[in-house]
Amino acid sequence: MLTLSEQECIALIKKRQCFHASVNNGAFIVKIDDYSPVICAAIHNGHNLRNELQKNFLLSKEERFYEEDPYTDELISSFPIQIIGNDSRFEYDLNRAKTLSTYFKTAWAKQVWQKPLSAKQRAVSQQKHQSFYNVLEAIVATTEKYFGSAIVFDIHSYNYQRIEKDTPTFNIGTGQIDVERWGAVVKHFNKQLNRIELPNISARSAIDEVFQGRGYLISHVNAHFDNTLVLPTEVKKVFMNEITGEPYPLVLEELKASFKEALSQTAAYFVRRYGKKKQTQKADVLSSSLSKETIALDRKLYSLCRNIETLNFINPVNIARERSKFLKGKGQQSPEFCYQQININPFKFKEQLYKLPVDEIDDAGIAQLYRHVISNLTSKVDLIASIGTNEFIYNSLRYYGEPSQTDIANARFLLHLKSESAQDGELLSADQAITYFKEQAAVWGLKCRIEKSAKLVAKAMVNNEKTLLLINKDAHFNHKEIKAFAFHELGIHMLTTINAKKHPLRVFSIGLSGNTYTQEGLAIYSEFCSGSLTLERLQIIALRVIAVSYMLEHNDFVRTYHALLNEFNLTDEHAFTLTTRVYRGGGFTKDHLYLKGFRDILQLAKQGSIDNLLVGKVGLLDFDITNELVDRELIMPPNPLFDLTYKSSGDAILDFVVNSLK
Repeated sequence: MLTLSEQECIALIKKRQCFHASVNNGAFIVKIDDYSPVICAAIHNGHNLRNELQKNFLLSKEERFYEEDPYTDELISSFPIQIIGNDSRFEYDLNRAKTLSTYFKTAWAKQVWQKPLSAKQRAVSQQKHQSFYNVLEAIVATTEKYFGSAIVFDIHSYNYQRIEKDTPTFNIGTGQIDVERWGAVVKHFNKQLNRIELPNISARSAIDEVFQGRGYLISHVNAHFDNTLVLPTEVKKVFMNEITGEPYPLVLEELKASFKEALSQTAAYFVRRYGKKKQTQKADVLSSSLSKETIALDRKLYSLCRNIETLNFINPVNIARERSKFLKGKGQQSPEFCYQQININPFKFKEQLYKLPVDEIDDAGIAQLYRHVISNLTSKVDLIASIGTNEFIYNSLRYYGEPSQTDIANARFLLHLKSESAQDGELLSADQAITYFKEQAAVWGLKCRIEKSAKLVAKAMVNNEKTLLLINKDAHFNHKEIKAFAFHELGIHMLTTINAKKHPLRVFSIGLSGNTYTQEGLAIYSEFCSGSLTLERLQIIALRVIAVSYMLEHNDFVRTYHALLNEFNLTDEHAFTLTTRVYRGGGFTKDHLYLKGFRDILQLAKQGSIDNLLVGKVGLLDFDITNELVDRELIMPPNPLFDLTYKSSGDAILDFVVNSLK
């Protein structure tokens, strides 16, 4: 961060240069990442007192924090133009006129100074006050000049425990707003704030319920500018202990992300209504560049996690031998699977993950994405580290979850339907399948390798790190099935692997939280889009749900094998493969996600475009921020290989079935 004088700061603003600076000996901070019609201010955020005043100051740190607005800088951290007060409002109050900004002796019925401040001391503080408003004027003037109008979010926080009545979480003060002119924006902002949900808190927004917005910042801007709207906004101190100043991190993090959404949606609405760009969306009012802190953290994360792939470790290395022994023995003795040794120290790995400086990322949505990923990876490494042990099943439940009663009901519904076998002619061998997949990859322009493997449980699997499609050497495919696999493995899994490598953020190669459920659901949906999804295929993934539920119920390979074999009239090979899928590692619950994921992706596709799920290993949890990153041009938009728009399959029975899933 630069250290600038007031004049140097204003000179840069007039030239529309971007910078982060501590101004006027640290009195306040200016951050400009882009020039935008949106300005965010946190004028009471600061706690500093200059040295000559310290000995004369009577209040404790807690008493000072009580009347200050700590953490309000974090609420506006996502926005490209920020101006933040560093000095305590007890030294000079930026929300009062200059001559009234320095408290002579008392404030809020408390004696602040042991002896009254001298005229000279007050003059120094008032000069800082003037400097702040000189810089703010330069920002607003530049903004109005280039954008025609501007909106200022003037963010404060307030103490509520001393107020006996119920008070709103957010209060917009309109006492100095020309409501006839700007009223629609106020209502829109209030609507957006009312959408915010916070952990274990009933949140609501109101207009003029507690405060009426009588502060000096809006007065000053109104006196000097005609095309700038200031929205004085008070946030109830639900994100901290208002007595001690201790923050509540879970509430604060959620509030930051939600606040970003509310402010950016309101700003976009303001620009569409009063600005020059009538098609403005929320992405247009946010920064168009990634911060160096985000890029640095992303590189560290990728370097640490690039080889953490569950399927590389969980497939038994002796699968062929154990299959042969099990089937020759008529399924009477559980196989004894062996697994490759992992090269990860789970304790050191998690320690390194938790040391990653996510707090240095200003953008609340991007920071939240990385927190989700880090939390997800800690569970993932526990899963990998426990392969072959009794702890594995519990870690699998943490990471993948278990089928709900609705999931099981959907599976039973599918399995009760009568389907015709899709054996349409001779089966293709693994070698013939490789030729087919190579030809399809060439048609789609996918640069990848395709090879046989003797170590797979499934028929096919994409190795993301090596951009490699592996085909089970013993697999056979009918003609409709191989098309489905091409769309599934190449059209989704390989495409998202390749797309992820194009971005400056490698987190999309590592995988966002919930990416397995999302990607597998999307892959099954691609089969539906290609016209190759059959009821028989749906019943296969339904069987996986039942297999997971039986594994959790039985905890016995042989019992689950025979239950599946007898109840669903499966072949010995199919029953073994299905049982192995869910017992490998010690109890693998991933397989219930295919059906659930397909159902949810299908419903999402009915609501609008899902193309951005193809940018990499995306999860639905962070789909909104992924869309935002694409809209802000921070990551490349994907080029789908085929249309993912929901439409009828042309098969009335199949359409009825998939739309009946609950």
